[in-house]
Amino acid sequence: MKLPHPLTLLVGCTIIAAALTHVLPAGKFEMRDDPATGRKIAVAGSYHRVDAHPLTPFETVVAIPDGIIDAASVIAFVFLVGGAFGVVDKTGALRDGIDWLVRRLGDRGIIAIPIVCLAFAAGGAFENMQEEIIAMVPALLVLSQRLGFDALTVAEMSVGSAAVGSAFSPINPFQVLIGQKVAGIPQFSGAPFRTVFLAVALLLWIAGTMRHARRVRVARAPASTAAGVQSFGWRGRTVLIVVLGAFALFVWGVAKLHWDFDQEAALFFVMGAVAGIVGGLGVTGTAEAFVEGFQSMAYAALLIGFARSISTVMEEGLVIDTVVNGMASALAGLPTAVAALGMMGAQAAIHVPVPSVSGQAVLTLPVFAPVADLLHMSRQVAVLAYQYGAGMCELVTPTNGALMAILAAAGVRYDEWMRGAGLMLALVTALGAFAVGVAVAVGVT
Repeated sequence: MKLPHPLTLLVGCTIIAAALTHVLPAGKFEMRDDPATGRKIAVAGSYHRVDAHPLTPFETVVAIPDGIIDAASVIAFVFLVGGAFGVVDKTGALRDGIDWLVRRLGDRGIIAIPIVCLAFAAGGAFENMQEEIIAMVPALLVLSQRLGFDALTVAEMSVGSAAVGSAFSPINPFQVLIGQKVAGIPQFSGAPFRTVFLAVALLLWIAGTMRHARRVRVARAPASTAAGVQSFGWRGRTVLIVVLGAFALFVWGVAKLHWDFDQEAALFFVMGAVAGIVGGLGVTGTAEAFVEGFQSMAYAALLIGFARSISTVMEEGLVIDTVVNGMASALAGLPTAVAALGMMGAQAAIHVPVPSVSGQAVLTLPVFAPVADLLHMSRQVAVLAYQYGAGMCELVTPTNGALMAILAAAGVRYDEWMRGAGLMLALVTALGAFAVGVAVAVGVT
């Protein structure tokens, strides 16, 4: 079965979200400032009905540009990163460097897969890497082509590994740490439990990615050694040093200075400008390469804005809190183990209209944590259910603009992704459900 075009799919989801504003009662939670997280969080038990605000057809259409405006910082980041790597690609340094690496690997090219997977998993585990992956897709595509793998392998190595690392991480500040803050339990608690299941999840994902890569691999003629040495001269090496230095500064800025998309985009713009001059493109050639890079990223950037419009519609229609309250109420009367698994499923469902994991934490956990108390369930289990449910849904829901943009940049259709990675997604999600069940059984705290 071939799914609709991603743009059609996202517009359809926006229309469905608008229809829900006519069907579901409008409601809101009271919000309070939380000094621990620096955010406004919902007050448990404060849900109340408010005047309905069903969106008209025209308001639904207006939500699309509103969503693009809301995602402006992410879209600017995508454009500037795409432009910067358009410049790097134009210099030829990236391709020449990858040719050199492929010659070094020889017949052992398959070992690149676990190395790349672990690198992206670390990015996911440490800083919830997602939109940043778009910057690396061009280089990964070149590497994959040189090694004889397909574009789906690129998606599995990058966004797939990062999402698994994020979902099972014991230290991800945007998922588990903020979730634990909101739920009122010590940060880093349950870390050994999470680490064990993180290792198992990564083994499953890497094994599945390598299996797929071996199945689709095609033989590639080795590049000429003499030509490779001649073309990979001082300019190419200097450009790659500039790129690696920019990524090192990027990691430092995110980890130590808490950079947001604005600072990250500025860094990559400078990287592209310096790479173009050093790579011999000149000022005009660098500008032209930037424009080509912008053009290549236009579709991916717009997908992010269209995806954001779905949550914009539900927020304006005042029905997101109604969905959360309804799911929490349904779980309150279930047996503990069943309720824990239901909580994970509910978090996955909520992640469709609320594609921000940190936003979902501050919206849902103030409501689900008291539900856990009522069921005599550890609040740690509620956080695990949120982490695994929302985290793995990142790789499934078309409302995740970053996922759709990465797939678009790699040239992988959404239905191809679901077919190709579906079994791996099911296995890792089942592992998360098993981990929740074990956490209930052993009383993890």
